[in-house]
Amino acid sequence: MTDSPTHRTQAARSDATRAALIAAARPLFASRGYADVRTEEIVRAASVTRGALYHHFSGKDGLFLAVFEDVEQELLDLIAGRIANSGASSPLDALDFGIGVMLEAAVDPGIAQIVLIDAPSVLGWKTWREVGWKYGMGLTEGVLAAAIEAGEVEAQPVRPLAHVLLGAIDEAVLYVARADNQEQARAEMTTVLGAMLSGLRARAA
Repeated sequence: MTDSPTHRTQAARSDATRAALIAAARPLFASRGYADVRTEEIVRAASVTRGALYHHFSGKDGLFLAVFEDVEQELLDLIAGRIANSGASSPLDALDFGIGVMLEAAVDPGIAQIVLIDAPSVLGWKTWREVGWKYGMGLTEGVLAAAIEAGEVEAQPVRPLAHVLLGAIDEAVLYVARADNQEQARAEMTTVLGAMLSGLRARAA
């Protein structure tokens, strides 16, 4: 099929409509939670029709999944960018810095509402976990592989180590987000995860 100017224009409009729906839904979900947001509000905020929402997504839950992935991609970009500009002198130092960014994000009420409160219940634990790890696993594996290559961590299978570490980070973020005193919880988890990384260093050859 020829990629005509008309076809490209239609595709651009479709992409723009999808992006508008995600952009409109995200602040609504973040501020009030999934259950309290009606599809009518979303399409009105996006200046599109209800039919447009169902053309691009299976429904409100499908749109929420897209919003969740949008937040996860934004967090990944933030962590990668902050690590790149951190001046970290080693891969494990970079990982330690990235963990700090994750714990910082846990106290953001909008991120916590979407990623930690609504996503597990709306999407189910399996999908929630798969999406979170889809965006975090590659970065975690890459940093750990670099740490092994640099001699900071003893040679071992990278993926199992990344699973264990990422699981610990996920639990730490949940702990902070749900804590009554988030700043205290954040300080506690910074210490705990820092000790875990020190343990990895201690086992290095």
